[in-house]
Amino acid sequence: MNLRFVETFVWVARLGSFRAAADRLNATQAAVSNRIASLEAEMGCELFERLPGGVRLSTIGQRALQPAEELLKAATSFKVAIGSPQQLRATVTIGTIDSIVHAWLPNFIERVKERFPSLGLDLNVDTSLAIGREVSERRLDLALLMGPVLSPGLKNIDLGSMECVWVAAPSFGLGDSRLNLEDLRAYPVLTFSRNSVPHIWLLRQFEELGVSPPVISNSNSLSAMSRLACDGVGVALLPLPLVAPMIASGVLQLLSITPQFPALKLHAVYADDPENLIPSMLSVIAREASLHTMGVSA
Repeated sequence: MNLRFVETFVWVARLGSFRAAADRLNATQAAVSNRIASLEAEMGCELFERLPGGVRLSTIGQRALQPAEELLKAATSFKVAIGSPQQLRATVTIGTIDSIVHAWLPNFIERVKERFPSLGLDLNVDTSLAIGREVSERRLDLALLMGPVLSPGLKNIDLGSMECVWVAAPSFGLGDSRLNLEDLRAYPVLTFSRNSVPHIWLLRQFEELGVSPPVISNSNSLSAMSRLACDGVGVALLPLPLVAPMIASGVLQLLSITPQFPALKLHAVYADDPENLIPSMLSVIAREASLHTMGVSA
């Protein structure tokens, strides 16, 4: 029995279509269709019912899914057991967010390459909402994001927290002032993407104070927001690891604002599937990198 065919069967079953499975496996739709046809011919039964919008498991396919997942787990365990980490060859798709890119992603990659030098990493940077959706749909092996992602079949690993701070260019003259959140209504505000967790929290803070929020400009590129803040376009709420070098160099000033903005909770998220050993191991490395960079003892 060809394990690649079994893996294809599992992904078609999870995603509900040949096209989605082909995207996930970096294969053509025709290749996926041929693998399933070959597996069905070998087993002497139909594993899927073909529908206009995709496929669904047949009665036999439903019975076969769990043994197929266990077979893939056993195959992965076998590879790990007989080979050293240096010989582990695979490509892992990882989704992450701008905040982590500018904080500890380089440290994470260095640690992964040190332990698994033959492991390929396919990185995608987007918002937590988008990354969470992709890992829920099993289009990513591992997500590093603001979480948790509360979806069936996912495992969330706590990666600690990340402090966010208010900053502004020295031209604003706010660095030596003690400010309340209401004081920011006089300035344009630069921050995280619209409808992100930090954006919603910020609006909630203004709502709890009973005041209307200032004009807020959003972007999923925190690099763009920090550049605009340096150029004096507005006051910015950004992750501390991103702006710490700019504060140290004097390009930005740290502002003292009450109430303090809550820290961002970070998580590693992956499908809690039997064969998902590599994302599980990488989530441990991600926690080490995060806690090390944030100066927290594991």
